[in-house]
Parts: sequence; structure tokens; C-alpha cells
Amino acid sequence: MRPVVCMITAPIVSSAEEDGLVQRIGSAARAGAHLIQIRQPHVEARALTRLVERARQAVAGTAARILVNDRVDVALSAGAHGVHLRGESMPAARVRAIAPAGFVIGRSVHAVAEALAVERDGGLDYLLFGTVFATDSKPGLAPAGVEGLAAVCASASLPVLAIGGMSVSSLAPIGRTGAAGFAAIGLFASAAVEALPQLVAAARSAFDTPGGLP
Repeated sequence: MRPVVCMITAPIVSSAEEDGLVQRIGSAARAGAHLIQIRQPHVEARALTRLVERARQAVAGTAARILVNDRVDVALSAGAHGVHLRGESMPAARVRAIAPAGFVIGRSVHAVAEALAVERDGGLDYLLFGTVFATDSKPGLAPAGVEGLAAVCASASLPVLAIGGMSVSSLAPIGRTGAAGFAAIGLFASAAVEALPQLVAAARSAFDTPGGLP
């Protein structure tokens, strides 16, 4: 299963946007996305729980897994398949102790030392490293580049997903770093729902193409 494809949700502000997001989640799952991270930091717990439950229903019958960004309480109460922890979130080992079997736990890291430290603490299934390229979602943050990503991939034993400025044209060099896959917000949010199957196929092909793009 290479590359691992992770869609991260763009912010929503209305019930109509929620309906559209749920449709997009289902389409991405059917297109072959492996992980779908519900990242809605400004949505209160009850509404977030409803969204996660709807997302879980939308991916039923596919191999996609629904993860919740940071909110362990919501992930567990809504029956999500896992949680993605931020750098300042609770330790993964604490989550693992209260999570059901098969619960997926990932964490964001930004440097080799941080990646090795959270690996030693245990409880994780994957790491998410970035920002690799400049991105509008993290304005002003200096990108680590493919060299920074490659250093983390070489040092960590856990699978590493790349994030930050992901586009189809940038995925060939990402694939050559040893990364297990990639995660993106804008890549998925900017495409029409009906175009997601072609987008996912093109992204997977670009990631796994040796040589090719500079």
C-alpha cells in the first residue's frame, strides 16, 4: 500500500458546507484515499462528533479510515478509526492505553530529534512530517524541503507521511525520500468531487514514478 494517501479536511463554517464535505470524504475514500483526517479545530464537540459519525458512514464499505485531529474524546465517542495528534497533544502511549484494538494513532513532527523522541515514547503507528514545501495553510513557516523529509525518513522506524505544499508535480521527489505517503488539504479541497478518482490515481502514479520529475 504505497503511497499512503491522506486527505485532511479544509475548514467548514455551515451545514451546507458540511454536506459537501461529507460527499467529498466519501468520494475520496472510494477513489482510494487510505486515511481521512477530520481537522476542524473551531467546531465544538457535539457538531464535530456528528461530522465524524457522518464521515464514518460515508466511507463504509471502503478501506479508508477516519481519523480526528487532536480531539481524542471525540474520536473515541464518535467511533472514529483513529486520531492524529499535534506536537502539543497528549502522549500517544496514554491514548493507546484507552483506545480500542486497531485504533490508528499518528503524530505531527518537525525535526529528526522530535521524531525519534516520540518514537521512543511508543504508541504511534505513523509520523506526519512537514512543512516540506511552502503552503498557504502555514504562512511564514520555513519549509524543510525534501532534504529535511529524507533525514526524518532515514532516522525513523515508523512510516513517515509528508505534508506541506503537496501537488501532483511535487510527489515524485517526495516518493524518492523513503516517505510512506503524503497528506494534503488543498490538493483535495481544490478539486471537483467528481475529479477525485483521477486526482488520486495521478498522485499515486507520480509518487511511485522513479526518476521522472525533478
